Amino acid sequence: MNETLKTIHSRHSIREFREEPVSDEVITTLLDAANTAPSAHNQQSWRFIVIRHEKKQQLADLIYARSYDFPKPASVLLRMACRTITMTPVVVAVANTGDLIRHGTELFSIDSSMAADFFRVMEIQSSAAAVENLLLAAKSVGLDSVWLGIMVLIKDEVLKLLGEPEGEFMAIVPIGYALRQSKGPTKRPLGVTVKYLD
Repeated sequence: MNETLKTIHSRHSIREFREEPVSDEVITTLLDAANTAPSAHNQQSWRFIVIRHEKKQQLADLIYARSYDFPKPASVLLRMACRTITMTPVVVAVANTGDLIRHGTELFSIDSSMAADFFRVMEIQSSAAAVENLLLAAKSVGLDSVWLGIMVLIKDEVLKLLGEPEGEFMAIVPIGYALRQSKGPTKRPLGVTVKYLD
């Protein structure tokens, strides 16, 4: 395998981190990689928010407080997310700007009844590609990360805390050095997940 494929295959979610800091230079490298992701009509309708120190603690406190408002499975996952955020030296949030939703019809004409959903999905797809670039870039420089999907349950409150407008997509990605080495989960074989049509 080449280095890119090795990075893809070795990356998996890590939820416990050492206290070792991550430099601004490394974070900039990761964000530059995220920013090169493909995006609908090259609009790059995303924003990256680097969260450290006091703001990171505020984020953890918000998640912990809200965790008790959900049934047990979600509550447990939110508290796990809180613990991960507390441990990690830096968190990157990825938020949609909404620019494509607001101005997409200027790029090309589409029925107004479909436009909002059409461009909303495009923004989500674009930001998801940026998050994947971020995760892989982190692994490629010896860092680990996790995409905390459970945060969507309280995304508007998180975005408000971060000074961002309400949006349809938000990713919280803790990044740091793994507390201990581990193997990722076994993936389903291609025979189960792939369909060929001729």
